[in-house]
Amino acid sequence: METARAVDLRDDFLIDDLFHEGEVRATYTHDDRMLIGGALPGSGQLDLPAWEEVLGVTSHLERRELGVINVGGEGHVVVDGEKFELGHLDGLYVARGSEVAFAGPEAAFYFVSAPATADFPTTPLKHADVEPMNIGSTDGASERQLFRYAWGEKLRTANLQFGVTVIANGSVWNTMPPHLHDRRTEVYLYVDLAEDDRVFHFLGKPGATRHLVVKNREAVISPPWSIHAGAGTGSYAFIWAMAGENNAYTDLAPVPLEDL
Repeated sequence: METARAVDLRDDFLIDDLFHEGEVRATYTHDDRMLIGGALPGSGQLDLPAWEEVLGVTSHLERRELGVINVGGEGHVVVDGEKFELGHLDGLYVARGSEVAFAGPEAAFYFVSAPATADFPTTPLKHADVEPMNIGSTDGASERQLFRYAWGEKLRTANLQFGVTVIANGSVWNTMPPHLHDRRTEVYLYVDLAEDDRVFHFLGKPGATRHLVVKNREAVISPPWSIHAGAGTGSYAFIWAMAGENNAYTDLAPVPLEDL
């Protein structure tokens, strides 16, 4: 990775084509078998594809669980015939074995699925109902609110964790200090950036880091061996999702800045 060209890093770790009107698109990574996708329904309704050639099943959630967050306007997700209304940054945990469809002309649904070995109930997660954790500092330009939707407590999942972090106006850093998840893969989707703003996302092994320049609604895969941190040129939020050996939120290793 240390000698990779910028174009190689983008090919291997950046997901930049998730949202196209009238389509459901996704990327599959062998890192903890996560599938990262986007659905932009437009005027119709879109079913969650099975992608049988990738997942080896005729129904996407036959042996997986799903996390959904709406990064657009009002819309709804239909799970086994039941409609769940989702506004901007509202989430939904979907149980293994479910059938899913997306709808809403203004909605843009981001989703992540991961292998599951147990069943837990489908649960709506309204952004306004999730109590945020205030972290970071103004002096460190890292003040932000952490909204934990599924994180190993309260809402039970087999493997998947996800939530939203909103960066305070005037702050730029999304994770400081950076850290590693030796037993989990994490994916960041950057949202609510202005058209001309970007996030400089840092990745790589400590002591040999690189960066990607990321725009609105683009995602970065962070394997277990890679740090992750980023700084933005304007206000933004990001959706984090993790899967791996466990779903213990505190299972991480901070990396001191002098080690970078």
